[in-house]
Amino acid sequence: MTDVNTQQPATNEQAIDIDFAENVIQVEGNAVTALKSLIRTPAFEEVIRLFLACEGSVIVSGMGKAGIVGNKISATLASTGTASHSLHPAEAVHGDLGRIQTTDIVLALSHSGESDEIVRLIEPLKQREIKLISIVGDAKSRLAVHSDVVLSMGMLDEACPHGAAPTVSTTCMLALGDALALTTMKARNFSAEDYARFHPAGALGRKLMTVEQTMWFKPGESLPLTGMDDTMQQMLTKNESTKRRGAVMVVDGEGKLAGIITDADLRRAMAHGGAEVFDQKASELMTADCKRIGAKDLAAEATALFHKYRIDELPVVDADDRPVGLIDVQDIVAIKVVG
Repeated sequence: MTDVNTQQPATNEQAIDIDFAENVIQVEGNAVTALKSLIRTPAFEEVIRLFLACEGSVIVSGMGKAGIVGNKISATLASTGTASHSLHPAEAVHGDLGRIQTTDIVLALSHSGESDEIVRLIEPLKQREIKLISIVGDAKSRLAVHSDVVLSMGMLDEACPHGAAPTVSTTCMLALGDALALTTMKARNFSAEDYARFHPAGALGRKLMTVEQTMWFKPGESLPLTGMDDTMQQMLTKNESTKRRGAVMVVDGEGKLAGIITDADLRRAMAHGGAEVFDQKASELMTADCKRIGAKDLAAEATALFHKYRIDELPVVDADDRPVGLIDVQDIVAIKVVG
């Protein structure tokens, strides 16, 4: 019986064509650079405006290697402020078209513009009046002709020795997708803080997390608060059912932060005054003009205050200096903001 596997095992004696490898990089780099002329066309700007005005999601679809690139483009869009998800074209015509809403936009990728799985999407999308944008090589292909907006890269010669494996074309699709996603991001004024909200588990996300995202107390929950004229006994009774923290914030008659009383303050007072400390007013034991931080400030700024002043608790206040939370040094350690 003849072995159908004709691929020969690699050996150390086989020649490695480094010049060819270098040429692959050169050819792909030249093709990406040539895309700059496409960026300057009205079609590119029109796509950005469609993305910005989209009330739904940008659905990205492609077949084979173009589909893999499409997944990455969709992920980049989603992480930079443009709602997006990818759709396999073969699955789409077997029911997954139901994932597409009339408020969505479809971005289809196909170098030839003639991939059967992609072309089959055209009619159902047109029936529902869903905008179709395409990234193609052939501007005269069926996909291009029936798209609302076409970004035509031109028919590209692949770097593959046989001119078959998608290489140059997919690299250009990827670069063009990045240009679309990041230009849309910039037009939205999508900030580093916005980016961090979509990447809370990443290193950048941890560094750019806000105090509001890291503090233990959430909006609507009872805070450890007491009035300036409350006795220590009243303070303890009032906060009996509040989440246990190592401090209580003292507020004045207008609800503004006046000071803080920590567990350490209470222990020191009891060591000197015994049980009589429970009759003392909060204003007598509190640390007035204590350090504080805004809810929208970065958790890294809280870290700096903890280190600089060697404190463990930090009141979180709003623009009117009213307490909205309390952040503990352990909260910062838990999310690994400490470097």
